[in-house]
Amino acid sequence: MKAQSADRTSKMKIFLSAALRLLGSVVVLSVAVFAQNDGSEQNQTGRGGTFAIVGARIVTVSGATIENGTVVIQNGKIAAVGANAAIPAGAEKIDGKGLSVFPGMIDAATNVGLAEIGQGVNASVDISETGTMNANAKAIKGINPHSSHVNVTRVNGITTVMSYPTGGLIAGQAAVINLNGSTQDEMAVIREFGLVINFPRISTGGGFGGGFGGGPPVEFSEAVKRRDAQIDELKKLFRSAENYLRAKDAFAKDATLPYPSYDIRLEAMAPFIRGEKPVIFTAERERDIRSVAKFVGEMKLKGIIVGGQEAWKAADDLKKNNIAVVFTNIYNLPVRDDDAYDLLFEAPAKMQAAGIRYCISTGNGGAEVRDLPYHAGLASAYGLSKEDALRAVTIYPAQILGLGDKLGTIEVGKVANIVVTDGDILEPRTNIKQMFIAGRLIPLTSRHTRLFDSFKDRK
Repeated sequence: MKAQSADRTSKMKIFLSAALRLLGSVVVLSVAVFAQNDGSEQNQTGRGGTFAIVGARIVTVSGATIENGTVVIQNGKIAAVGANAAIPAGAEKIDGKGLSVFPGMIDAATNVGLAEIGQGVNASVDISETGTMNANAKAIKGINPHSSHVNVTRVNGITTVMSYPTGGLIAGQAAVINLNGSTQDEMAVIREFGLVINFPRISTGGGFGGGFGGGPPVEFSEAVKRRDAQIDELKKLFRSAENYLRAKDAFAKDATLPYPSYDIRLEAMAPFIRGEKPVIFTAERERDIRSVAKFVGEMKLKGIIVGGQEAWKAADDLKKNNIAVVFTNIYNLPVRDDDAYDLLFEAPAKMQAAGIRYCISTGNGGAEVRDLPYHAGLASAYGLSKEDALRAVTIYPAQILGLGDKLGTIEVGKVANIVVTDGDILEPRTNIKQMFIAGRLIPLTSRHTRLFDSFKDRK
């Protein structure tokens, strides 16, 4: 018995030693990678000018595909599109023979620029603030223009993203950014877009060992009480903001009235309370999505749901309250053990059939946002038409973000966020040949391309 115990002890020591060495290697590697990210790639912001892509297949998204057409880019916008588009004198011509032109793709739910290395380097992660009610926190302030994820993402055809905070009950304000620029101001499309709320859900807790990641399990009735208490807390805050704004408006009309004490949180909620800007709710299950719809209706808000695993089941409530869905679950597992493995692959097609306003997003922190076209391609393989799959990552997210008049299609007057490819943009084998963001010709380099070039000829 002593020999067996000694043997087990020896094996445990070996295991722990190996684990510690591995952990140390991961941390060192993470720090090294972070240290190497000096921003030199991101500072390659491209060059402006007048460009003409000639003889290409133009997938306009908004209308018919144009074979052997021309796209003219001038002053950062699309100046002409068509088979016989006039080319301005002095324009730089790009031979589009055998190539296709698409609008740049848009990912409407990411943490790009807010998180670099999720494990081991906390200084590179800026997705949450201290506390639970942070309506005044703004993602644009924390975005790192020199993030390696920016280049890795854009060279795969994604030109615009919404980047949002995640911590607390009210996480803060999301930002919509173009993936080009040396400063936050240069990147910003909408500096303060939507107020992000991690909507309370019914959770019985548990997790591994009854506690890891979820705390001790609770009865369902207790979980409902906790959820309801959090929703009441949210309602109370929104009512307080409404009263605060009414008091301010009253004082503006009659200066003899008491001036309301300045409250930075309530002040920050003004455009969302007034319906000028949307409120973004994270929610997955049908019951939680219906709760969001009820909350939006009661508070008279402009709502967007991020997540939406079971959104198609709540189509009636979503349409009634004009709530759009940013679907982030193509690569995820269903929430129920007995759901079919392909349920989430089919969800976009079901939302399309149900008449829900939606788009497809990766929902990723940054490293895998580059996979956005493959998320849409997978949805296309499971019931969504190829045309709608493309719309789900171009014009649909543009419309949800309030940018349908500026982005998402190839039309005269729109911002020149354009991608030139050697095939279908949703196909994994397709290569990006040229990219324009706001009319600037962008270098197609990233940490991944540099590593590929470094290793491809090694023997």
